[in-house]
Amino acid sequence: MKIKFYAPEWGNTLPFDQFCQRVKAAGYDGVEMALPFEPKEKESILENLAKYGLELIGQYWQSIEADIDAHAANYEKYLTNLIAAKPIFINCQTGKDYFSFDQNERLFGLASSLSDASGIRIIHETHRGKSLFAAHITKDYLTKIPSLRIALDISHWCNVHESLLEDQAEAVALAIAHTDHIHSRVGHPEGPQVNDPRASEWESALEAHLKWWDQVVAAHQKNATQLTITTEFGPAPYMPSLPHTQMPIANQWEINVYMMELLKARYYG
Repeated sequence: MKIKFYAPEWGNTLPFDQFCQRVKAAGYDGVEMALPFEPKEKESILENLAKYGLELIGQYWQSIEADIDAHAANYEKYLTNLIAAKPIFINCQTGKDYFSFDQNERLFGLASSLSDASGIRIIHETHRGKSLFAAHITKDYLTKIPSLRIALDISHWCNVHESLLEDQAEAVALAIAHTDHIHSRVGHPEGPQVNDPRASEWESALEAHLKWWDQVVAAHQKNATQLTITTEFGPAPYMPSLPHTQMPIANQWEINVYMMELLKARYYG
């Protein structure tokens, strides 16, 4: 099994053509990103991805409406826009942490219907503030809706539960069994992103995440299924910055490439 790696467009400040060139040269298979609605802007993005032979993972994160009807309408609008671009799949930050089970289930059902109609797979990300914001909550959803497939960004749960999830083993194991995609950001009990995973003080946090990802990789190897990973260390305010100057204390691009190379070496030898 060959794991495919994707760069986040989040945090990019280069013209998109230059960004794609940089992504390809670094050894990524594609880009994970949201898409604009403006046709020419969207077409330009897709042309540049194709120019450099890069795949697209569609990304939805714009879940802001508190009213469920308005929320569902915009959810469908954004997903339909992504589906039209024919990404390899769509990763959704679905729902809200304060929605009821039935309200979030409505959104999962809507995504499932759009996926069935289009043939584009839609999965759901474990993310603070969204439906799958915590390990125990996600366990409940996965138990009651076993068809759900997820993007595991377990760094959020470390922050939410203020731990490295030592007391959440059953919920983590169930999530791993439902994982199709990983966001390889390293979190810690007080935040969703360590300042630099190369720093020795984060060794225990990095090792915890590697062990979780090892289990995901093993499951996909056993089932001969495709696993994808986006190296999603983010810019400020995820990336800590110096006071007053707001200068980031580490380089987002270098860290993400480091994570890709670390994981390639770990899983390919």
